[in-house]
Amino acid sequence: MNLIAPSLLSANFLNLEADIEMVNQSEADWFHCDVMDGRFVPNISFGIPVIQAIKKKAQKPLDVHLMIVEPDKYFEAFAKAGADIITFHYEACTHIHRAVQQIKALGLKAGVVLNPHTPVSVLEDILGDLDVVLLMSVNPGFGGQQFIERTYEKIKKLRLMIKEHHASALIEVDGGVNTHNAKTLFEAGADVLVAGNAVFKSENPMKAIKELKFGKQK
Repeated sequence: MNLIAPSLLSANFLNLEADIEMVNQSEADWFHCDVMDGRFVPNISFGIPVIQAIKKKAQKPLDVHLMIVEPDKYFEAFAKAGADIITFHYEACTHIHRAVQQIKALGLKAGVVLNPHTPVSVLEDILGDLDVVLLMSVNPGFGGQQFIERTYEKIKKLRLMIKEHHASALIEVDGGVNTHNAKTLFEAGADVLVAGNAVFKSENPMKAIKELKFGKQK
């Protein structure tokens, strides 16, 4: 399953509607929305009002990635704002199972995010309850970082875990994704690739999305 989720963190905030419409018309599958609080990560991005505005124009699911402390306090608010998928960080939440059930009770898909230093083995007891596992392939908080190469092995380990547990979670990868490594990431076992600069900073964003999804055309 080759899904592409352009990250609106890299979009043009002076003309966000145009970038949303481009994604609507493209072969992308989800909108990836990075919510940062300046506490869990050093950066601050956007919050509930912006998600509400995006939802009014988006014709594809909103994949809301909460890079915030105490994420479970905000699940309901983001659900009301228009999130279709909510992912939160393993490192930011004490009661993972309870948090996942909270998201599902709101009628949304639920996912857990792992920072680069966190092993996939921590998810062994919760894997069967997850719709998505998001692997950070950079340290969270800033766009434009260099891809961490050991992510490939991490994807392969997670793919094996999913198979062994007869789970159905999608593997999502976020950070440093581009047209040069997308094919290798999918081959390693990824299902969803988040791409920011690779899409919105390219000369032809729609073409970039197609190349990420299907590989470069010869």
